[in-house]
Amino acid sequence: MNTFEALGLAKGNAICYSGFRNGQEPGGVIPSYEEIKEDLLILSYNWKHLRLYDCDLHAARVLEVINKEKMDFKVMLSAYIVAEASNHNCPWGGGVYSEEQLAKNKIKNRNQIQKLIDWTNKYDHIVSCISVGNEACVDWTDHLVPVERVVEYVKLAKKHTSVPVTFCENYVPWLNKLKPLAEVVDFISVHTYPVWEYKHIHESLGYTKDNYYAVAELYPNTPVVITEAGWATNSNGRGINTEHVNEQNQKIYYDQLMKWVNEDNILTYVFEAFDENWKGSSDPMEPEKHWGLFRTDRTPKLVAEELSPEIMNSVV
Repeated sequence: MNTFEALGLAKGNAICYSGFRNGQEPGGVIPSYEEIKEDLLILSYNWKHLRLYDCDLHAARVLEVINKEKMDFKVMLSAYIVAEASNHNCPWGGGVYSEEQLAKNKIKNRNQIQKLIDWTNKYDHIVSCISVGNEACVDWTDHLVPVERVVEYVKLAKKHTSVPVTFCENYVPWLNKLKPLAEVVDFISVHTYPVWEYKHIHESLGYTKDNYYAVAELYPNTPVVITEAGWATNSNGRGINTEHVNEQNQKIYYDQLMKWVNEDNILTYVFEAFDENWKGSSDPMEPEKHWGLFRTDRTPKLVAEELSPEIMNSVV
């Protein structure tokens, strides 16, 4: 199914965007108006669709820049919902909370969904679709939310907005536990990361296709979008083999991925625009820090050098 037509969206490249630079992080110092403007000018050469992760101050500023500067972007706006249940299966032990905290989290999540609704309606000329959460149902998450609660959030968002509504999740839960959710979303959003599952670059695209079609064939009447797919460029060996990640492999995966999704008209948000040093551990080789097509100083990695010659001149 052509996901662009099914969702009423103009065809164009899509990318996940979070603009936190060195010394910045969620809940702390956030990128300035001018820094976000610089980022969006860089991205404007090759991407039309942006995915944001949260209704936070950073997202508010991104919407402000797009609106005031009259930039030609369409945004997937998201709410980031936090744990409403403890998850003792979280590998890093971060998924267990007191009942008091979980009760507070439910209130926080409801407020986040309301903010998602309000911002979507305010920026209805920019926001093209919305997500009520991110990786909150997969077995290893540290912010577990019961499926029935996510269903409620989808129904609430659909009732009060006029754009397509989804939930972003790893491909595996869509094959089983998220079937009730698949019945209410306007489209299904999957994440696929061959390199996190120890796949070699030469089997990566085939694995991504297997992930995607396993979900798409299960729900033939519902559009399926890829909201995260990418390749890291560094690793300390934790979760990703060091020999599998470098700029050459990132370019190979990106080129193969884009050839496939463009031919099949699959809306695919590449993960991600820029490296972010705040992510993960303090280890500078932590793979979470190295998924960007551009480095933290906004210079392009190998994959981005050929996307447009103007990019090289736009980076200060």
